[in-house]
Order: sequence, then structure tokens, then C-alpha cells
Amino acid sequence: MGKLANGWVMYPISATEPENKVIQQHASLVKKIAQHLLGRLPSCVQLEDLIQAGMIGLLEAAKNYDVTKGASFDTYASIRIRGSMLDEIRKGDWAPRSVHRNTRRIAQAIREIENQVGRDARDYEVAENLNLSLQEYHQLLQETNGSRMFAFHDVGLNEEVIADNTTTASSPSLLDGLQQEDFKRSLARGIESLPERERLVLALYYDEELNLREVGEILGVSESRVSQIHSQAMLRLQARLKEWSIEDETQ
Repeated sequence: MGKLANGWVMYPISATEPENKVIQQHASLVKKIAQHLLGRLPSCVQLEDLIQAGMIGLLEAAKNYDVTKGASFDTYASIRIRGSMLDEIRKGDWAPRSVHRNTRRIAQAIREIENQVGRDARDYEVAENLNLSLQEYHQLLQETNGSRMFAFHDVGLNEEVIADNTTTASSPSLLDGLQQEDFKRSLARGIESLPERERLVLALYYDEELNLREVGEILGVSESRVSQIHSQAMLRLQARLKEWSIEDETQ
């Protein structure tokens, strides 16, 4: 590993001289993405770990960028950097097994209720299905969001689906492309079908990239309530996109 001019951002020494130049020029992009992600993660995640993972993603982007694909290098690199950071923190999954169990329980309850009533499951209905008080259910949502980083990956989406031209291996097959398009259409329908407030929270959080506190200020609710709404939206999507779920059933 080597150090950049700022004295503490690390990068792989296996890079060629042109790749090292690209890495040095874009080190600030890695730090920016890391700092943005850090504000949305549990306190156990360290900025330095995100940056080092991001530098690996930047190196991969420098090695594999194809100008003929149409995307700018910054756009391509940002996807690779973020994906590398997300992969790294998922490897060290800090969520207790109870969080994974509760996640599946809530998603299953939402799915059962919505199949029965043909509309959005309401908070009190999910709580009743789980034999919990409304307060206990909201606490579960809070713990889920606080212990686990939700992203669209959690209902099957990966960086290659987000950006069609980021494949580093051989070109995807026609079937792979159709599967990606099918998932994106399913995800779009799933998001569109969410209750209005949940759609708004996702839009502000993922599209506008606001943190939970900023979203709460816009909606006029507490940060903890936004956290609950966010968790429930992601769990509702997980319930509605069951066929795309990659949740580990052994946990």
C-alpha cells in the first residue's frame, strides 16, 4: 500500500503509473463518497475502512473504464467506488442474527396481510400479526434500520443492475440483460406501489441523498420516525419482490 499527498489515504501499489495518476487525481472523490456513506451507517464503521475499500474500487475503475461505453469516468468510477465500499461493509455484517430474523418476520407479515386485504399493510396490522404492540413494532423497525444498512441490494439489486455498462468481465449475455431489465421494471413498479410517505422518504434519501435528519426536517417528523418509515418501505419492497430477494435464509 502507498500514501497519497494527504498522508493518510491508501492505494494499492499494484497499480501501473497511469493508473496511479488517475487514482491520485480522484482520491478526493473516494473521500467524498466515503464521508457521505459514513453519515448513513452505524458508528462501528470507520471512515478509513470505507476509503481503503473505495480506493480498490477506483483502481478497478481505472483498469476497466471503456470510453466507448458513453459514461464519463467520474460517473463510472463513482459506481465502482460506492460498490466496493458496500461490498466491504457487507462482508463484516454487524447485524445480530435476531435482526435478520426480525427482518424476515416483518417482510413475511407484510406479504401475508397485503395478500389477504389487497392493499398496503398498516402498521397496527403488522404489529398484530407479529403479536406485538405498535410501540414494540416501531422499536423493531428502529433496530433494523440502526443495525443494518438497507439498500436496493437487499431486494436483489446490484451495482451492475444500476449501471448497465459496469461489467468488468465478459459482456453480459442477452439473458442477463433481460433479467436486469425485468428486475428494474419490477423494482420501479414496487416503488410506485408504496404508500406516498414511504415513496417520498426513499426519494429524498436515495435520489436527493439527504440523511435521515434532513428528511425528517422536510416531513416535520423526528429522525427516528424517518428511520422507521425507511425500514418499513424497504421491508415492504422486500415482501413485494420476494422472487428477487437474496436474503440469506440460514441467518
